[in-house]
Amino acid sequence: MLLSTVYPKVWLALWVVFLVFVTLMLTRMLVSYLDPNPFGAVGRAGFKLRKLTERFVYPAARFLATFRVNTRYAPLVSIFIALVFTYFLSSIIENTFRVIDGLTDAIRTSNPSKFIGWTLYGLLSVFVLLIFIRFLSSWFVFTKNTFLGFVKRVTDPVMLPVQRMIPTIGMFDISAMIVLLLISFLQVIVLNVFVIR
Repeated sequence: MLLSTVYPKVWLALWVVFLVFVTLMLTRMLVSYLDPNPFGAVGRAGFKLRKLTERFVYPAARFLATFRVNTRYAPLVSIFIALVFTYFLSSIIENTFRVIDGLTDAIRTSNPSKFIGWTLYGLLSVFVLLIFIRFLSSWFVFTKNTFLGFVKRVTDPVMLPVQRMIPTIGMFDISAMIVLLLISFLQVIVLNVFVIR
């Protein structure tokens, strides 16, 4: 089963990448505060680090600048976003493996009810992934290519009514969280009706 054999390795790799990212962000922040000689070894290394991490820090710096907060704190915002991203990505991968394992078990045992349940659960999981991609594309600067247009068209019928009902809190649109909670509730119902009997 993928969930018990492959997922722990994927989970470990994701969180190691996150820790490397945190190290880079904190080092960038430290170098930024030290403000070393730009012609010295530390200054040149700091410039390379800044160039390497700029694409991750720039959206956070732009966000902080709108509230007139010191943009030197942007790496901390980037770390928070990376934490949320890593958590959701690991959950999505875990869910994917769970669906694959469930479908495999349903086919192996010739259980149509389980197969229907895991298929519905998987479709809801794909919708969760699309909402997650939509959230990321609204936060970061992405080019408007056809895939993001597709994601917007697929998620609009659910997201737009919820966005009309729930106003934004400052710059934060919590409608995606509400939709994700509702989908999680639906997934529990699907599992209880079709899989766990």
